[in-house]
Amino acid sequence: MVSHVAHEALQRELAALPGVHCIQLDPDQPPPPGLRAEILVTTSMHGSRVAQWMDPAIGIDWVHVFGTGVDGFDIAAVGSRELTCSRGATAVPMAEWVMAMLLACVKQLPESWCSEPPSRWRHARLHSLAGQTLALVGLGSIGQAVARRARAFDMEVRALVRRPRPEGVEGVELVADVDALVAGADHVVLAAPATAATHHLINTRTLAKMKPGAHLVNVARARLIDEQALRRALDEGHLSRASLDVAEPEPLPAGHWLYHHPRVRFSPHVSWSDPAVMAEMSRRLVDNLRHWLAGRPLEHRVDKQAGY
Repeated sequence: MVSHVAHEALQRELAALPGVHCIQLDPDQPPPPGLRAEILVTTSMHGSRVAQWMDPAIGIDWVHVFGTGVDGFDIAAVGSRELTCSRGATAVPMAEWVMAMLLACVKQLPESWCSEPPSRWRHARLHSLAGQTLALVGLGSIGQAVARRARAFDMEVRALVRRPRPEGVEGVELVADVDALVAGADHVVLAAPATAATHHLINTRTLAKMKPGAHLVNVARARLIDEQALRRALDEGHLSRASLDVAEPEPLPAGHWLYHHPRVRFSPHVSWSDPAVMAEMSRRLVDNLRHWLAGRPLEHRVDKQAGY
């Protein structure tokens, strides 16, 4: 197998697997002449150049994306080969980040901190998450992790899903219409993949459907939101806050309005961060390698038609 992931712990785990020989290669360089490999481990950052590794002479049968998102990845170049990713590895830290944003909103953090005697002591207009409504766009691994935590805070939770499903999170209402999803919600959380179907899903129309004072959270991709429509909704006060961990482009250039808008809480795509994330991503790959060697079906397959 060929790996584009320079991670020492992963390399040690791969070296310990019997029957696996891993070659570390630079993804920015073309494949060396005479290379033969069954498996390619790469990242979404290098996904636009994956076609050169799909030369039949190399013999790749399975491509694994060491990450959770495959937008920007050249899925078409993979063709009929197996395509998997590390889906779910970042669900816990991202769900915790979302809950931190929800709590920061209702508890007015950091605005309620004081560095000098306030004008009125023991007086505030804080709120509680209990009884509030959370609208989730997407109920994959991240959405489910958010839903479970929100239910523990006694929130009413509903989620937009692409198609009916028998499984889900107990107490979560499933809806198929985005207008019905956002109407009346106190918090709208975006946790869906970036596809043609979700591009600018949050736009002038859907923002207008949200209740005045709603809070929008995005841990998905920036392209799910029409940025100019969002800015108008914030400027007009229709949205009370937007908590955003993603932007387009990334890195966001200096002087961009998201850095200084008073109703925006913006972080540089860090909601996934956790000491255990790399180990979780490695575990998914190693488990799938064991399936591959045993001739069992692979897990965390990418739906090439849907794009995630």
